[in-house]
Amino acid sequence: MQLAPLVDVLFLLVIFFAVTFQYAKEEQVMDVSVPSADEGKEKTDRTVGEIIINIKKDGEILVNGQKFNTDELLVKLKNIVALYKDQAVILRGDEGTPYQNVIRVLDTCLKAGIWNIAFATRKPDADQPAATTK
Repeated sequence: MQLAPLVDVLFLLVIFFAVTFQYAKEEQVMDVSVPSADEGKEKTDRTVGEIIINIKKDGEILVNGQKFNTDELLVKLKNIVALYKDQAVILRGDEGTPYQNVIRVLDTCLKAGIWNIAFATRKPDADQPAATTK
């Protein structure tokens, strides 16, 4: 029995799963630029089943690459909460979106019974001045 072809196939499978895992690790819509925060923490691990809700600059809501309005999102989240009471959600709102769009999605999450909500941020750029409070 020849082992060389078997090793090749196994090697390709390992590469495929490693690359797939890396891209599936964080679902990010590339045209959503989250705001920066000095005290933001880098999250390297992700909870299984964690939902990432992207809010684009124009207020469009995306979950797993699908567009939702607030009513559709509410139905989806209620169905998920019926199965998983402590469902975690990460809101990735674009820094240019009106605050009302983020509040609308946050309100929808609360109506669905989701209490475990986090907001995605990024570290400030080196050339960007630190945020000041007055």
